[in-house]
Amino acid sequence: MSRSPSTPVERAYAASEAITRDQARNFYYGIRLLPPRKRAALSAVYALARRIDDIGDGDAGGDRSTDGKLAALEQVRTSVRQAREADPDPRDPVMVAVTDAARRYPIPLGAFDELVDGVEADVRMDDVPGPSAPYATFDDMAGYCRQVAGSVGRLCLGIFGSRPHPEAAAYADALGIALQQTNILRDIREDLGNGRIYLPTDELDRFGVDLRLDDHANLADPDGGLAELIRFSATRARQWYADGLRLVPLLDRRSAACATAMAGIYRQLLDDIAADPPSVYHQRRSLSGRQKVGVAVKALAGRAPGGVRV
Repeated sequence: MSRSPSTPVERAYAASEAITRDQARNFYYGIRLLPPRKRAALSAVYALARRIDDIGDGDAGGDRSTDGKLAALEQVRTSVRQAREADPDPRDPVMVAVTDAARRYPIPLGAFDELVDGVEADVRMDDVPGPSAPYATFDDMAGYCRQVAGSVGRLCLGIFGSRPHPEAAAYADALGIALQQTNILRDIREDLGNGRIYLPTDELDRFGVDLRLDDHANLADPDGGLAELIRFSATRARQWYADGLRLVPLLDRRSAACATAMAGIYRQLLDDIAADPPSVYHQRRSLSGRQKVGVAVKALAGRAPGGVRV
């Protein structure tokens, strides 16, 4: 039997791991492959990232107005600054765990500020009447992806550690951006229902797509342009996965398995969406628990998405 956590820091990690088990439907399949200390540290990082994301989506409780969300995000910035100064609020177990993790590992805490920047952009998008499409080009969208997901990739790298390589952080960044592109394709319908459009407006125009919901609240695609845009976007995202997975050989075995499992689940989801774009018009696609376990097992055996050995 494992002993119950007895110190404030141990209890803080336990609280963060509970959040991760409950909320990280995809990431936890990779996180659980890490050794205990790294698993605890990455759970703390996930728990704070989840808090930031929940504030942006109005799922964190409290004031759901734009001003309320922005104030809550500003409080996160203050908490991160306190963590950087090794002075967290002792009443906040997630920040206690993040602070301790940053003492043990070279976690780039500034990446949390980037994540907050991206979520602030979401909140301001919500404040615009009607559907808002703020990203004119793919480069604009990729900049947003770098804030909300590349940042998480670099936070993970701080815990994983890697062999010295000048591009390690860039690979971690690319892998996070690849995952976020998958999220965007999966969530087109849900985001549109919430007034958010992430697909670049120049590409929507190029493919003749007028993003709208039909009378059944499903994505309308009368001419098939949206399906073509999704397939085009998936092909591009696969290159980001290929670039990001160049990080894996730089990691130790368990960290490599974690990164490969997390990437593998999203890469399989991307392939499923690309094979059947209309499937996202009426539902939120996901892998089954059995499929996720299969990806994790392959990752532990050293097989990256596509069957490539790493």
